Amino acid sequence: MLYKGRGTCAVALVALLAAGAEAGSLVVTLKDQDGVAVSDAVVYVASIDGQASAPAPQQVTVDQVDEAFVPHVRAVGVGASISFPNSDHIRHHVYSFAPAKTFELPLYTGLPAAPIRFDQAGLVTLGCNIHDHMLGYILVVNTPWYAEVASGTARIDNLPAGELAVRIWHPRLSGETELELTVQAAASGDTTVQQQLTLLPERKARRAPRRGSSRY
Repeated sequence: MLYKGRGTCAVALVALLAAGAEAGSLVVTLKDQDGVAVSDAVVYVASIDGQASAPAPQQVTVDQVDEAFVPHVRAVGVGASISFPNSDHIRHHVYSFAPAKTFELPLYTGLPAAPIRFDQAGLVTLGCNIHDHMLGYILVVNTPWYAEVASGTARIDNLPAGELAVRIWHPRLSGETELELTVQAAASGDTTVQQQLTLLPERKARRAPRRGSSRY
């Protein structure tokens, strides 16, 4: 198997063939420079043999719990609709000024009237006008093949064989917006990649003081 990657970290990949499978899978394991399993990353396949595919429409949720966006990082395909319920007992004012999607949801609790459609690929950073420590990310990708990384591992199933243009994104990735890899995927079974990421220190956002019985 052949592989090539851009960045300072080496990529190790192993293809394990499983008889009878109709399609292959990409399994990516990520650790940081200290050997700790990485979360809050996104892995996606931008193209296969140079050919891109459009994602199917979907509906997902980004909640607000204990003054935080949950999940902290959400990956969606272009055309996805996202609801932003507020499960806290205080009001939030959600916004984004990102070129990929600019929107505002003024002070509210519960569920806003309508979901937001994300129709352009790119990174959308979420904030709250009332609680500056709240920060979240939505990565909108123009592909049906993507996965969020939890506890160091992501899995993308139903991949055709071919040369995969793999992208890895993390909000604290040092030196690059995304890590780019080229991986040769088998027609069946798992193609596995182990990758080390160099991450910047986590930002410690200051939590605003509570306002007692305030409506906020």
